Amino acid sequence: MELQTTLTSYDDPKDLTHYAENGFYVHGFFLEGAAWEKGGQGNEGYLTQAKLKDLHPKLPVVNVVSVPKKEKKVIGQYQCPVYVTSLRGPTYVFTANLQMQDEEASQSEWILAGVALLMSED
Repeated sequence: MELQTTLTSYDDPKDLTHYAENGFYVHGFFLEGAAWEKGGQGNEGYLTQAKLKDLHPKLPVVNVVSVPKKEKKVIGQYQCPVYVTSLRGPTYVFTANLQMQDEEASQSEWILAGVALLMSED
């Protein structure tokens, strides 16, 4: 089993009117090294270059679901490490998958930028 993450279009968890059909909703993640471009009309959105002076942009609510390893979506996804704090190493929690702009994109851009999710801004 593996964790599959999908970002919703909800910025505030108070906007959610129902429980997740599968898995659970998690909020409070911050992105380091990149920014998140919201999708429109039911699209998930995708990673973009970091914006100046916005060191830790807050992510929308994330839906986390447990799926069999064979069913996990990996094409067009950045395997993003999630840490409790920006100290990284000893605070590693799990690996989230974040949508990239297109399915042909390479993860190397985001790896070189040191993109990670944080559970606190410090």
